[in-house]
Amino acid sequence: QVQLVESGGGLVQAGGSLRLSCAASGTIFRFNAMGWYRQAPGKQRELVATIISDRENYADSVKGRFTISRGAARNTVYLQMNSLKPEDTAVYYCKLHTLATDYWGKGTLVTVSS
Repeated sequence: QVQLVESGGGLVQAGGSLRLSCAASGTIFRFNAMGWYRQAPGKQRELVATIISDRENYADSVKGRFTISRGAARNTVYLQMNSLKPEDTAVYYCKLHTLATDYWGKGTLVTVSS
């Protein structure tokens, strides 16, 4: 069974930075993609960034401010968030995509104060 655990969320002032981490454990297929999604109160979950092999993809709202990367062990994904805005406030979820299924973490809360 694959488990994903996110960390790094918290309260930060607008303009500040946070780095989220997600560690996957369990049996993971060789081919997989990882990504970050977020869900703000009253809104649907949305894509923030994904990384497939070494290809990165970002939502327009975070381009130039957020950077997704994977650890050397390939089972860890990070999200460096700079120039944070109040509208970035949300629960951030890590997702692991395999050929068989998708796995989700429980999320980490990011709150950006104005």
